[in-house]
This record gives sequence, structure tokens and C-alpha cells, in this order.
Amino acid sequence: MTEQKSPDEGEPIEVDQTDKRSIAPFLAAAVLAVIVLVAIALGGVLSPAEKNVTEAEKIAGAVGNFVEGANNTDMVPPPGTGCPDFDPAKSPLAGQEGTGKAIELIAVTDQTLNGDRAKATVTTKVDGKEYTATWNLTRTDDKWLVCNV
Repeated sequence: MTEQKSPDEGEPIEVDQTDKRSIAPFLAAAVLAVIVLVAIALGGVLSPAEKNVTEAEKIAGAVGNFVEGANNTDMVPPPGTGCPDFDPAKSPLAGQEGTGKAIELIAVTDQTLNGDRAKATVTTKVDGKEYTATWNLTRTDDKWLVCNV
């Protein structure tokens, strides 16, 4: 066997630094990142989240807005939540609002659609007592509003 000689302490060690680095991997990563960002942007434009909301969810949202508005204002209906011909005496919250106690929305179920009209069974709770009623809604300008009829 041959023995390897170790360099003498006084001799310089030669290091081969001829390997060349390439910018290609960095460019490939940058191009991939741009493609991913463009795909995300196109996905948001072509399929926005609001288009993924079902009519049942929109109806539940309208009912929630009505109840929240009733808790925050004395106006019946709360601004932007009721039909133009809304009769406060026939409000679905009649007898519950104005008591100084918060109205809690428990459930919105059994939504039925008939064109631009809908009905939903709504359960609310005031001071520990639950109330269940059928609420009428009408779609106006792609927004559901609570109505009396």
C-alpha cells in the first residue's frame, strides 16, 4: 500500500475553486413563485368567496343582521335590514325587542326559496325564553331583507 503524504507545515494547501455557481435555480424558484401568485390572483378573481355562499347562508346572514340591528338600535326595522314596506307592528321580533334585554339568535332552519322570496324558521332567545317563528324575506338587489309578508 502506498502511504499518503501529508503536506509539510510550511507548504500552502491548494484548494480547487473552479466550480462555477449558476443563477438558474434562483431564477427557476422566482418564476415558480410568480406562477403561484398569478394562479392565486386569478382564482380570487374568477371564483371569489362571496360566490361560494349559499342562499341559505345569505338568508341566515340577513336574519342575523336584523337581530343584531335590533339589539343595537331602537329603530324597527334596523336600517338596511327590512323591506321598504315593513310594518313595525308585525315585526318578527314583536314583543321581544324594546325590553332592554339582548335578543340572542339561536337557529335559522328550514329555509325555503321561491324566486326572490324566502321563508325561514327562526329561533331567538330573550331573557332565557325561546321564541320560534317563521320569518319572511325578500331578495332586493341581490340582498335578502326581512319582511312582514
